[in-house]
Amino acid sequence: MSKILVVEDNEMNRDMLVRRLTRKNYEVETAADGKIAIEKAAAFQPDVILMDMRMPVMDGWQATRSIKADSNLQSIAIIGLSANAMEGDREKAMEAGCDDYDTKPVDFKSLVAKIESMINKKVA
Repeated sequence: MSKILVVEDNEMNRDMLVRRLTRKNYEVETAADGKIAIEKAAAFQPDVILMDMRMPVMDGWQATRSIKADSNLQSIAIIGLSANAMEGDREKAMEAGCDDYDTKPVDFKSLVAKIESMINKKVA
């Protein structure tokens, strides 16, 4: 079973993603900010992280940089997510180390396709 870490400070968004991903047979863990995300990534070793980019405590850009700088975590695929997509946010997320990027509200079918693509790259 593939493992996904959902990093999202909005409880409703987090719960919706967890429910839908669990129904797709993913093992899902959550974090409400970037600092917790780094700790959970190390403990849970997910295949993919869905990283909200705008969060309190530590934002997704800094959390992504920290994860990608850690040799034990850098192979984890990260898909950056942002509701307030501003000009240049995709580029900023990719520069921070995200492997892909999407805007919220997410198109769940498209998001699952991205997740599967990341998992398949890891297996190949």
